[in-house]
Amino acid sequence: MVLSIIVHGGAKTISEDKAKANIEGCQAAAEAGWSILTGGGNAQDAVEAAIRVLEDNPIFNASIGATLDTEGEVFLDAAIMEGSSYGWGGVAAVQKVRHPISVARKVMANQSMLLVSKGAEKFASEHGDEMCAPSELITDEQRQEWEEQGAVLDRPATVGCVALDDNGLLVAGTSTGGLANQPPGRVGDSALVGSGLYADNNLGACSTTGDGESIIPVVLAKTAIDFLMGDRHPNEAAQMAIDTLKSKVKGEAGCILLDPQGRVGWAYNSQDMAVAYINERMDKIAVFTRK
Repeated sequence: MVLSIIVHGGAKTISEDKAKANIEGCQAAAEAGWSILTGGGNAQDAVEAAIRVLEDNPIFNASIGATLDTEGEVFLDAAIMEGSSYGWGGVAAVQKVRHPISVARKVMANQSMLLVSKGAEKFASEHGDEMCAPSELITDEQRQEWEEQGAVLDRPATVGCVALDDNGLLVAGTSTGGLANQPPGRVGDSALVGSGLYADNNLGACSTTGDGESIIPVVLAKTAIDFLMGDRHPNEAAQMAIDTLKSKVKGEAGCILLDPQGRVGWAYNSQDMAVAYINERMDKIAVFTRK
């Protein structure tokens, strides 16, 4: 068993002027999770910590800096799953929560379920999560882009993380602001177990990103995990999952994978996807993006 963590900043087109920030943001998130794994923390702690870093970085479409819907509002989704007891928790369509991944984790600790909208916000407030005004999540850049785009839908950019700790626990997490100019009430794949994320200590764990309406019908995260059977390398399994999506539906997607041995893998059919990972086989972080 090898301690491992991998994060992604979303399958999307990354403009040249933002490539460095995407890579550095993923690297910072991976380092935050890694420090927890090597300090004796568990994979749940590591995934939450890594995604919180991504949620705090306005370069990503998660929490601060999230995309706006057709009415100029921000709504967030997040989920987390662990591969031992298959516990999971998710929140969707929340506005007043600064770190939806932390709320999702508390939901999982309370009872495996998906909470939405005001019910999720009420749960967050009652359980001591950091609350905020919805306007605090909207950056000037996002507001300007929304005003310029009109009703044109943009590509999504979910962020995610998968980690393996020294007890063999595999955990996957996701967080997103959804589609730019999405209709009010729309919820994508990120908070849906099987589509946006999946974890099974016997096979591996996966976090996905991309067009939710394409990811959901092919149950991309679970599909990727199933391809790990027979000791297949996560890189091959990830590519097979993306190929399956491409053969059945239109749309862009990506996924990151970890297996119980700590091997990492990822694949995508978008133009770019920033990825950072660390494990005990390496002496430094590997970061990847393609233009």
